[in-house]
Amino acid sequence: MKSNYFYIIFALLTIFSCSQKEEAKPDKTKSKGFELSNTMLQTMTFADVEKKYVEDEFSFYGKISADKNSYIDVYPLVGGNVLSVNVELGDYVHKGQVLATIRSTELAGVQQEVSNAKTDLAVARNNLRVAKEMYAGKLNTEKDVIEAQSQVTKAEDQLQRALAVSTVYNVKKGNVYSVLAPINGYIVQKNINKDMQLRSDRSDNIFDVANTKNVWAILNVNEADIDKISLGMEAEVTTLTYPDKVFYGKIDKIFKIIDPHTNAMQARLVLDNSNGLLVPDSKATIKVKRQENNQSLTVPSNAVIFDDNRNFVVVFKSRTDVNVREIKVLKQVGEVVYVSEGLQEGEKVITTNQLLIYKSLTS
Repeated sequence: MKSNYFYIIFALLTIFSCSQKEEAKPDKTKSKGFELSNTMLQTMTFADVEKKYVEDEFSFYGKISADKNSYIDVYPLVGGNVLSVNVELGDYVHKGQVLATIRSTELAGVQQEVSNAKTDLAVARNNLRVAKEMYAGKLNTEKDVIEAQSQVTKAEDQLQRALAVSTVYNVKKGNVYSVLAPINGYIVQKNINKDMQLRSDRSDNIFDVANTKNVWAILNVNEADIDKISLGMEAEVTTLTYPDKVFYGKIDKIFKIIDPHTNAMQARLVLDNSNGLLVPDSKATIKVKRQENNQSLTVPSNAVIFDDNRNFVVVFKSRTDVNVREIKVLKQVGEVVYVSEGLQEGEKVITTNQLLIYKSLTS
C-alpha cells in the first residue's frame, strides 16, 4: 500500500515539473498585455500585407555606353596647320560651337570659286540690262533678252553652289577653316592638338561628340542565362561611382549574337541621364526582374525579424493589440519578402522599431 502511495506522489511531481517547464518557455505569439506609448506610436511606420505577383530577380554585369544614335565622329574636311583647339576632353559643347581652326591652302580654291561666281553674276546682270535697253530701242530682238536672262540664271546657280561649298567648309576669313560641333554633347574623344599638321588624305576623326542626355546600359548575358531575359523586362542599374543611386529602365533590345571570346550575348537598356551622373564606359551592375504567373502575400524586407532560425513579423492591430507572428518565407527579391504562411492579406506589420517591440514581447 505504501509502495502505491509513493508512485502516485512521484507521478504528480513529474506532471507538475513538466507543467512548470512549459510555462517557463516563452510564447512568441502572445502580446502579454503590451501597450504602445504615444511617443513610440508617433515614430512608428507600418506596411500592409499585400498580394502581388511573384517576381524573380537576376543580376548581370555590364557597362554604361553613349547612345550610338547621338554619337558623332568629327572629321576635318581639309588638311592644313592647326591654329587653335578650343575644347578639351570631357568638355560640354553646343551645336555650332567652334572646336578648332585650321589654316589650309585648299581653301584658296573654294574662295576663288566664290569670287569668280560673283564676278560672272555681275557681268551677266549687266549684259541683261544692256540687252533690255537695246530691245527698247529696237536695236536687238526679244531672243537676245531671253538669252541674257538665261545667263543671269546660270550665274546665280553657280554662285549658290560655290557659297554652299564655302559654308560646308566653314570658311570665315582668308584661308582659315573652322571645325564646328555637329550636336550638343560632350567631347568624348580628341585626336588633335595646336600646331599639328593635318594631311589632306587623313582618314582618322579628330573629335567624337556624344549627347549623353540618354545613355545605354549594356549587359552581358551568359549562354546559360539567355532564357532569363526578354524584351520589356524592368531593370535597376547601379554603378561604382554612385553605388547608392539606382537608375531604372527596360530592356529594349537583345543582340542575338554570342561573342565567341566571352560566350555571352548582350542586351541594352536606355537610361535617362539628364542629371549627367552616368558616365560612358563606367562599370555597372544590372538587375532585371521577371514576373511569374502565381501570386503571394508580401511584406517589406525590413519588417522581417530573423531569430532562432525562424522568421517573425510584428503584427499591429491597435496600440493594445500587438503580437509577434511567425511566418514562412517563400523567397526574398530585393526589398520584398514573399510569404507562404503566417499572415493574411490586409494585415499591418510594423517596419520601424519592430525589433525593440519583438524583444519586449518575447523576453
